[in-house]
Amino acid sequence: MNKALAAALFAAAVLSGCGSTKEARLKNPAPCPNVVVLSDAARLVEFSGEQRIEDVAWSAEIEDVSLVCRYVGTNPIEASMKVAIAFGRGPKAESREHQYGYWVAVTRTNREVIEKREYVVPVEFDSDSATARVEHEIEEIIIPRKDENISGTNFEVVVGLVVTPQQAIYNRSGKSLKFPDL
Repeated sequence: MNKALAAALFAAAVLSGCGSTKEARLKNPAPCPNVVVLSDAARLVEFSGEQRIEDVAWSAEIEDVSLVCRYVGTNPIEASMKVAIAFGRGPKAESREHQYGYWVAVTRTNREVIEKREYVVPVEFDSDSATARVEHEIEEIIIPRKDENISGTNFEVVVGLVVTPQQAIYNRSGKSLKFPDL
């Protein structure tokens, strides 16, 4: 490689390091909090009668959760999240519309809840479909930090559907009901 080419490559490398790119400004000094879907509340099956497929009215299951965050210095962690949920309308459903609830809790890892919020997702099923999917976005989750030495790994963001105690017991039983599109 000749000297002129080497000098040009060196100058380009130095100049690219001086630029202020969006990626450089948005880089976190440490990782985001872990996201956990609580297994007892990851799905729900609402029966109208006995616990059998013929008596299912409504169902839901959290399919995916993603979180992005940003924090610098002593600022709190600012996060946003997307929650993808699949919904089902069973044989005992009495309408094409239903409201489902889910919650998001910020905790100190393996400790107490800092804040918990519930969200309602209204779902309208097409007349020819027993399933629907929704991606719900939460634009602002603020997680306080004591100082700049506290990273996102000190926190967890826990997600779950609003379930009754009986539905949580059903989830623990390992039984599963999936509904294909009709």
